[in-house]
This record gives sequence, C-alpha cells and structure tokens, in this order.
Amino acid sequence: MPPPATRELTLPHYLPSSLHHHTDLHTPNTLCPPGHHSPPPPTNSSQLTSRRNTSTHVGGNLKLQPTMAQQQTNPEEVVLGQEAGGARVITLNRPRQLNGISDRVVYLLAQFLEKWEKDENAKLVIFKGAGRAFSAGGDLKMFYEGKSNDSCLEVVYRMYWLCYHIHTYKKTTVALVNGLVMGGGAAMVAPLKLAVVTEKTIFATPEASVGLHTDCSFSYIHSRLPGYLGEYLALTGARLNAKEMISAGLATHFVSSEKLEELEKRLLNLDTGDESAVRAVIEEFSTDVQPDEDSILNKLSTINKCFSAETVEDIIKAFESEASIDGNQWIAPVLKGLRRSSPTALKITLRSIREGRKQSLPECLTKEFRLTMNILRSVVNGDVYEGIRALSIDKDNAPKWNPTSLEEVKNEDIDRVFQQFSSEQELQVPSDDSNRWRGKYENTVYGRASS
Repeated sequence: MPPPATRELTLPHYLPSSLHHHTDLHTPNTLCPPGHHSPPPPTNSSQLTSRRNTSTHVGGNLKLQPTMAQQQTNPEEVVLGQEAGGARVITLNRPRQLNGISDRVVYLLAQFLEKWEKDENAKLVIFKGAGRAFSAGGDLKMFYEGKSNDSCLEVVYRMYWLCYHIHTYKKTTVALVNGLVMGGGAAMVAPLKLAVVTEKTIFATPEASVGLHTDCSFSYIHSRLPGYLGEYLALTGARLNAKEMISAGLATHFVSSEKLEELEKRLLNLDTGDESAVRAVIEEFSTDVQPDEDSILNKLSTINKCFSAETVEDIIKAFESEASIDGNQWIAPVLKGLRRSSPTALKITLRSIREGRKQSLPECLTKEFRLTMNILRSVVNGDVYEGIRALSIDKDNAPKWNPTSLEEVKNEDIDRVFQQFSSEQELQVPSDDSNRWRGKYENTVYGRASS
C-alpha cells in the first residue's frame, strides 16, 4: 500500500521572546542513571540531514512526508510535526542531547498537540525520538544557567501544564520508545494509551540524585505502581528494562527494535484512531515478555517491606538489614547510590510520592510545580545546582550537599518547599473540558509580567 497523502501543516506563528534565542548544546546535559553512559553523537553528517525537507516546525508551511522510527531528520528543528493521512507524528529531534527537553521543545509539543486534538482529521498521534534515545528528560544545563533568576519558570510551567494534557489527551496515542527514557521524557510515555518498548529501552527517574524531586507527574504515576515500587524507583533512581516497564504498567507492548520501522509504517497507513484497531496492529509485531529471573520486579516483597517505612531514614535502615540476608547481594550497590543522593531531595521526593497516593492528577501536578520552582529558587538550599555541577558541569561526581545527612534536614525546611503559592501563582490546570486548553503561560500572572 502506498504511503498516505501528505498535508501542509500550519501552526500559530507566535513564539515567546525567550524562545527565539534557543540554541542547542553540543554535549548531552541530561540526567543519566548510574552506570549508564551517553551514546556518542552520530559521526556521519548524512545521517543528520536525511529527509531534510520533509519536516517542519511550528509556523512552517512545508510539505510533510512520513519518516520511519529512529531515522534522524533535520537537525535544526528540535521537534518535528508530521501529518500522514489520519496519523500525526511528533519526533523529539535533539539526538546529540539525547532529546533533552528544552524550553522550545515544550512549547512546540504543546502547539502540535493542541492543534491535532482540535483537528477532526487527526485520528492517531505517535511520539518517537530521533537517534538512540527517546528522551533523557530535562536539559540540566538550561536549569543551571538560569539559577540566578526565574528564567526557567516559563519552561517549568509549560511542562507541567503539558503533562496534564498528555495524560488526558482525547486522541489515541502511541509512543515508540527505542532507547533511554527518563523523567520528563517518560512523562510522554507512561500516561499514553499504548507505549511500545524494545530491547534497547531503559527507564529511570533519578532526579533525587541531582538534588531535584521526582517530577513531571511522576508523584502521580509512581504512587500508583504495584506496592511500594514507586518509592523505590523515585528514591534510588533504579533502572528498568522494557520487560520490567511492561510488568510494572509503565509500557504496554514489547517489539523488537528491528521491527519498529515496519510497525510505524503500518500505523501511518492505518486510517483510524480506534484504540482496538491500533492495538491489534501493534500486537501483530509484539511479543509477550516476562521480567528476567533476577529482575527487581521479582523482589517486590523485599521492596515493599523496606520502602513502606515512614521516613527515608527508616527505609535505609530496613534496607541495610535486608542486605545482610543471603541472596540479597543486589541491595548493596542500590544502597550506595541512595546514600550519595541529596538528603533534602530524598525527603522531598518521599513526601511527594506519599502525598501522591491520595491526590488527583491536577493536585499532583500543582504540587510538583511548586516543588520544582521552590527548589530552583533555592528556598531551602542550592542542592539542585550543586548536583548539576557535579554531574554535568565539572563532572567530578562529588556533590557537596547542604545539609550532608538526613538527620540534619529540618522538617520545617521541607514544609517550606511544599508551601502553597497564591491562587494566581499556582499552575492553572483546566477544571473541565470546556476550557481544556486555557491556562497557558502567556495568559498567567507570570506571562503577563514578562510580556
């Protein structure tokens, strides 16, 4: 069957002034889980320029041709939007930065998603990443460079507002995840109705290790995983492979990476958004998988026993006790990583996940927006910037946390990080479908003040 006819894609030409001067970095500055090394950038320039004239970004009017999963396209556009029949494709296109999420990325994502949700001809939306990662999450250097002012407020607000719309999107959505997927990148995978992972997929939420907290709706997602797996993943930054993601409910289908391109072709030719029909096509390519014998998913009884404890101190104490039992050699390296994380960030993260168990999605996102802004504003300490410095700037992997121990972290300081904003300064999450796409940054007190 020939590929579906292409359409011109026209989106609003408005672009906030802070996004006009965006430049991509030349080295990855996203947060990789312990022991994971960033893949090298492609060395063949033809890889980066293939199908250069087949894609466009917001405000463009170029003809669009469908491209296959993992094929790199125009390197000058950080998000590519494609239309083919009833299918719409979003490609995160910062391969050299592991598709890290920047201010421009978030803005363009929201523009495409709003346009396509309102377009009756758009039936299916596919998310994918160019290169060897889906997305390694937030651009750490962007946060570090904005530490002296509120320059990151806009991208933070837009990302949390976008997370709500991804969770509640009205069209059938599919993620094709072939490589690293972390933090904010995983927020474009876990909430989707259909998420395809491969043998190359690695998932993690290691924000606490850099002085941040488990963000981008993961206080909602992790608190709904089996048992206390969410607390374990959030506090330790542990990695999951594709089989484990499916078992935990963070993905839906396993497809071999060599079949991913053919699957995408089939989806692009499937002129329907019927979820059952889309699922049936994916299942033609997917394989039933189970976690390996030594998987963390087979150690849930130990995880539940330890990570159900009330405090981080009690969790570590229980975990240390379990480490002395024969067969629990896997615990020692996890404990080592846990002890290296910011004490303050660990306490914030645990409280956020625990609160998330009783909160709705809007409540979790509103809370996470406050936490992120208070942390970036160094309301209590500057651990996040020290963590980024150690990991991504100086790369000495020797952060100097303040305070240095869990026992020194004051409860009143944690309370300050969770303190609510005034109503007009909170994240403006839509209250119902009639005003679903309101609450944009430019219409808030923040946007009006910066205009």
